Amino acid sequence: MGSTSAHKNEGLGRRDVIKRSAALGLISVPTMGFLSACASSDSSGDKKVEKGKATKANPLGVNETAPLEVVIFDGGFGQQYAIDAEKKYNAAFPKAPKVKHVATQKIQSQLQPRFNGGTPPDLIDNSGAEQMDMGVLVGKKQLLDLTPLMDAPSIDDPSKKVRDTLRPGVLEMGQFDGDPVWIMYYAYTVYGVWYSQTALEKLDAQYPETWDDMLALCAKAKKQGIAGWTYAGKYPYYLPFSLYPFIAKIGGREVLDKIDNLEPNAWKDPAVKAAFEAYYELYKKGYILKGTPGLTHIQSQTEWTKGKALFIPNGSWVENEAAPTTPKDFKMMVAPPSGLDSSDKLPFGTIWASGGEPFIVPANAKNPEGGMEQLRIMLSEESSKNFTKQVKSLSAFNGGTDGLTLSTAMQSGVDVLKKAGDNVVNPRLQDWYVKLEKEQIGVAGIGEMMAGRATPAEAIKKIQAFADAAAKDQSIKHYKHQ
Repeated sequence: MGSTSAHKNEGLGRRDVIKRSAALGLISVPTMGFLSACASSDSSGDKKVEKGKATKANPLGVNETAPLEVVIFDGGFGQQYAIDAEKKYNAAFPKAPKVKHVATQKIQSQLQPRFNGGTPPDLIDNSGAEQMDMGVLVGKKQLLDLTPLMDAPSIDDPSKKVRDTLRPGVLEMGQFDGDPVWIMYYAYTVYGVWYSQTALEKLDAQYPETWDDMLALCAKAKKQGIAGWTYAGKYPYYLPFSLYPFIAKIGGREVLDKIDNLEPNAWKDPAVKAAFEAYYELYKKGYILKGTPGLTHIQSQTEWTKGKALFIPNGSWVENEAAPTTPKDFKMMVAPPSGLDSSDKLPFGTIWASGGEPFIVPANAKNPEGGMEQLRIMLSEESSKNFTKQVKSLSAFNGGTDGLTLSTAMQSGVDVLKKAGDNVVNPRLQDWYVKLEKEQIGVAGIGEMMAGRATPAEAIKKIQAFADAAAKDQSIKHYKHQ
């Protein structure tokens, strides 16, 4: 949980369309007490190491004898890809101690005291159930601006800057206000409705492009003892992975922008109402796998790979994360949300795709140049290809697939991105307002509705109240689409 995945971004050219971060959709919410404490510390702690001399081989001016500490979230992507890249750092700087590598699922618990004391690691994979709130960290100036990394020559072609080797939109996903780049999202995630092509073939069915067809297929499956849908019931903020692009398809991307901007009555838009009522119909007609509200992300994925449900809203990290229980003949695929009807503003194929697996260099890191250099190494073709081979996901590096055989899941991600073209949406609530998105919209709003404990109208009213409160809360920094 917390890891994200990536797919080749073909046909995507709009900067304003792919300005989001986040595969953070699978994370639960750290306490705001930690976030405030962590982000408000201004202790300088131990001194930064002296910067080295910038050369062709060392463009960021890394101190060649300084230690480097890297903390990796040990989730769906594991840690070996990072260890392999760290070996390349050691080879580049043989006079430095071996990179100190820490892998954990307890990002918040382990790093809270160190942020408070002003002695954070040099590079952090800030992901998982204890991921730190990006909006708070950026707002409190706790992160290093990665612009020097973006402007450094790339490993493979020194005539190109690192920024020029990234998939379209990845750099913008790490921006909040203006030009500074606070986060390097290493993976590229396709969110949507995931399914088994084998399961559909057994039902003599194709993926439904309209909601009426979706309901008809769910009815057909139910007669065979198969549920239409399941989802991470304990973490219902997975549902927006397909619900948000569904809303955009119905009413246009501007509906999601208004929601992100915390505009008054944004959640009362007719497109939101229509989408909520459609999803609620899955519950009302008994098309949700029994017991789903009590399932974790892993449990729901396991039920899905066992063939107990046809569809699950998820991100492309699911292929690697669910690998232990996925049958060889499963033929895992991803699809955009079905359309509602002919009045939809955007075409079938509209999907959510964005950067994921967020790496940060703390402002108080002892060796910030080393942290950025480690990222520069990771953004080489060799490291990117190694990442893809190991975790069945593409990185932010725009390439690195030559000679690789793509799985059905990865290939379907490439295919849906091609079909989407410019119709890619990137909601930013997940990185702008973590508590609002996860605890309030996800758990208290959508989760209650899908469990049958609230009607769509009740859920919308509650969510709008949460959004209004967040808009008025002067203790948090507010962001808007530019």
